[in-house]
Amino acid sequence: MKTAEDKWLYVISAKKKLIDFNFSEIWRYRDLLFLFVKRDIITLYKQTILGPLWYLIQPLFTSLIFTLIFNNLANIPVTSGVPNFLFNLAGITSWNYFKECLVGTSDTFKKNENIFGKVYFPRVIMPMSVVVSNLLKFGIQLLVLTSFYIYYVWFADPNYDISLQTNMIFFPVLVVIMALLGLGLGMIISSMTTKYRDLSFLVQFGVQLLMYGSAVMYPMSYFKKEVPDYYWLIEYNPIAIIIESFRTMVFGVGDLDINKIIYAIAFSVITFLIGLVIFNKTEKNFIDTI
Repeated sequence: MKTAEDKWLYVISAKKKLIDFNFSEIWRYRDLLFLFVKRDIITLYKQTILGPLWYLIQPLFTSLIFTLIFNNLANIPVTSGVPNFLFNLAGITSWNYFKECLVGTSDTFKKNENIFGKVYFPRVIMPMSVVVSNLLKFGIQLLVLTSFYIYYVWFADPNYDISLQTNMIFFPVLVVIMALLGLGLGMIISSMTTKYRDLSFLVQFGVQLLMYGSAVMYPMSYFKKEVPDYYWLIEYNPIAIIIESFRTMVFGVGDLDINKIIYAIAFSVITFLIGLVIFNKTEKNFIDTI
């Protein structure tokens, strides 16, 4: 016997599973996802003079400042045989993607409350669009890193001992881990800011502190040598593991710790699932509290 719901092609209900990541529904709304991605890319630098060149300027200037301050003034050594600037550029490039995913998704409900209150679509599409659109920026910065890498390998001092490793084929795994971790943390923070607005002011400050604890401008071995009592803060930081693994793949210096990578994968997946549960729960009634 057919029920009333059988008459409808799609049924929208507030009742959802604890972990609900409806791929079929997201696939139906894929055009909307691409529309949001296009919007993010076009509008971000639409009224700027340099436009997408900011994608290049930001990592280059940040790497230069890190090289001058941390390597030249503070005398923090980088991995042996790796140019200081290239070492910092690799760290900044990988860190920027995670940071942009986290910051961009951390105010999803607050930034899109007008859209969410008027029309239905899978809410998770909004933070997903941020993660996808940031891939373009990440790709451009990877091209910059590749250009400097080629310069140092072929034209700079031959004493530099750097080379790509065959395990570089696993680099997409690191990108997925960064995306899941940034998306998961972003959804958790976004859900909490619907009630606690102060969190939105702490995100930028917290991200800056996290950068210093994520081995962006120094190798993990240096921190272990200089501050062994607090090395666990870096050792169990999944984003630090990702950045260190990326530089090992790129420069061929150091050893990849499979156990740590597995830990980073597990931590990122669990964080994403927790974020998805909290996000799904919040979207049901956030419009009443925001």
